[in-house]
Amino acid sequence: MSSRAKILAAATELLNASPDGDISTRAICERAGVGAPALYRQFGDKDGLLAAVVDAGFTEYLEGKRAAVPSSDPVADLRAGWDAHTAFALAHPAHYRLLHSPSAKSAETALQAQALLRSVLERCAAAGVLTVSVDVATQMVMSANAGVALMLVVRPEQYPDPTLSQRVRDGILGAVISDSAAPQDTSLNTVASALDTQLATAGSTSLSPNEVALMRDWLRKLSDSPTTDQEHRHV
Repeated sequence: MSSRAKILAAATELLNASPDGDISTRAICERAGVGAPALYRQFGDKDGLLAAVVDAGFTEYLEGKRAAVPSSDPVADLRAGWDAHTAFALAHPAHYRLLHSPSAKSAETALQAQALLRSVLERCAAAGVLTVSVDVATQMVMSANAGVALMLVVRPEQYPDPTLSQRVRDGILGAVISDSAAPQDTSLNTVASALDTQLATAGSTSLSPNEVALMRDWLRKLSDSPTTDQEHRHV
């Protein structure tokens, strides 16, 4: 095992054993069996090492999500993705705390996770079940999922309910996904969101690129606008 791998493994072990996520470089070096110069040469400083630990953990998590074969039901995949996110946070509390700490340097990791979520929501929009734009749905689902997972990790004594994540999940998805048991949703929001997604993925259209951009801008505004009962009756 290389010195870099030894240091990463030692830091991960110490972080998982630490109640507050605070570990010293001396303890890391002693656990890894290397000198401090090796740590600084590989990672620059302690913050660089912790960022590498987070990236390594989340890279493994994201590779697993990318390897998952999408089912024929994008809503089921959305629920499964939420549950996998929460499960990872609970299984790797030190990684998760660090990812959301003010000093976190792994913003790219969060962006990759958001892109994977967005791809599932685009499938929901294409299926005609998304009631807001993909952009808004992505922000709502990501912030809610990360928020409840973080509270379960850093405040477990205040959030002891093991079903909390599922309750929040169902509440958020109920706000962005139409009732699958009801007849196909033809509300203005849902139709606009579906058409926006289809335009984004279409190989070509009879419209110019500028016209497509303008059309998608209008559709995003429509998909995020409040829908009244009167609008439902006239769509």
